[in-house]
Order: sequence, then structure tokens, then C-alpha cells
Amino acid sequence: MKNTVVFFFLCLLMSFAAQAQDKQPASPAASVSEKIGDVVVTINYSQPSVKGRKIWGGLVPYGQVWRTGANKATTFEVSEDVTIEGKKLTKGKYALFTIPGENEWTIIFNSKHDQWGAYDYKEAEDVLRVQVKPAPADEHFEAMTFDINKDGIVSLLWEKMRVSFQVK
Repeated sequence: MKNTVVFFFLCLLMSFAAQAQDKQPASPAASVSEKIGDVVVTINYSQPSVKGRKIWGGLVPYGQVWRTGANKATTFEVSEDVTIEGKKLTKGKYALFTIPGENEWTIIFNSKHDQWGAYDYKEAEDVLRVQVKPAPADEHFEAMTFDINKDGIVSLLWEKMRVSFQVK
């Protein structure tokens, strides 16, 4: 009897382990990279989904530093010095944070790129901040997505919102 119970629990554990391996993460990792002139721009992030939730001013509060994704802080890497909205950013890898607002967003490039969320965020480690205006997206984006075009426009797209900034 004892061996039967042990066997049953082992089968149950193996079943749970197999199901866990098949399950997609709630906010899967994603990456986008584009060459703009001679500069390679790469963004690594996790993609939260809307799932019927109120995103702007709800899940993502206005006026607070946001990790701009899920899980680890989103990273923004440039292979050469660039300008972001006309302000200089030295080549390197940065954490990309934002402060969403109804009418204006702050885009933040922080020197501590390897951190979980925004829990250890320190404004003193910011390298650059720029202000941009949000705009309605042309379509609904269930999963948060970054896009980089060859003209150097980087866009965050989620729900029915587009937030873009220029990289040159």
C-alpha cells in the first residue's frame, strides 16, 4: 500500500511538472533590434498583456516611475553615441523607465540596467530624461510591444496607446 501511495504522488508531481513546462509565461520575454544608420539599437523587455484590464491610470499609474514592461527592467542598448529627442546619450546599455502621464510622458535612461522592475530605481542613476507626448495607436495591441523603424522612431505600443521618441 505504501509503495502505491508513493507511486501515485510521484505520478502527480510529474504531471504538474509537465504542465508547468508547457505553460507560457504571463509576460514573455521579447526583443527588437534595428540598425539606424551605423547604430544598432536593441530593446529587451517582457510583454505584459491587457487581459481586459484598465492599463493607463490603472495597472500603470500616472505620475509614477514604471519599469516599462514586466519582470526585469526593460533594457535599451545603442552601439554608438546617439541623440534621443535631440539630447546626447553615450553608447551603452541602460534601463529604460518611463513616467506615464495623460498628456506627457518622461522617458528615462538609467545607468543601472540589470535590475528587477523599478524596485531599486534611483533617480540619481539617471543618465538622460526626455519628455514626449502619447498618441492614440492605429490599432489595439494586446501585448505591450516595442517597434523601431529605420528612421529612428522608437515606439511603445500597448492597448490603444503609442508613445514614441526619436533616436539619431
